[in-house]
Amino acid sequence: MKIAILGATGNVGTRLVNEALQRGHQVTALARSAESLPARAGLTAKNIDVSHADALSQAFAGHDAVISSLKFLGTDPRLIIDAVKRVGDNAPRLLVVGGAGSLFGAPGVQIVDTPDFPEAYKAEALAGRQLLNTLEAEPADSTLDWTFLSPSALLLPGERTGKFRLGQDDLLVDGAGKSAISIEDYAVAMLDEVETPRHTRRRFTVGY
Repeated sequence: MKIAILGATGNVGTRLVNEALQRGHQVTALARSAESLPARAGLTAKNIDVSHADALSQAFAGHDAVISSLKFLGTDPRLIIDAVKRVGDNAPRLLVVGGAGSLFGAPGVQIVDTPDFPEAYKAEALAGRQLLNTLEAEPADSTLDWTFLSPSALLLPGERTGKFRLGQDDLLVDGAGKSAISIEDYAVAMLDEVETPRHTRRRFTVGY
């Protein structure tokens, strides 16, 4: 498959690039300084300004999927969505690296709305929730094929085990009360979804 990855030089983006290349996909890495990525077979690096819809649409054309690994703050979600749509009849599928803040920790209560949610991360989490709301508000006859993958509460560099659980809208917690997933295993779950779509036009989550 041909996969474009936005934010390819970030912590999550680099793991997504690695996982996609290991699986033999053709990857277009899109970032402000994409040339900083080491040259590898199957990888095309392109510098891009995500505020330019036309440039984004041109970069997306010819790909089967676009994975957005951009920070939520400072990114206009409509611009990314519209850039995918502008590709036309052969528009790629849009997969978004989501946040955990919009997951439910209790019935009717999203994590970002709980008193203990860290203030330092709240603005970013709220922006992530808004992006999810924007995607969910797409009309039923929309041509946009999207998926939003929320990680567990802790998303940190670690091991690629390939062993994890999938959920829908509720925070996944293990037997010890911990909610976590390594970035490497998060990338596995994302590429699994790219290759075999199971969560079309909805959000899901991954955790141990």
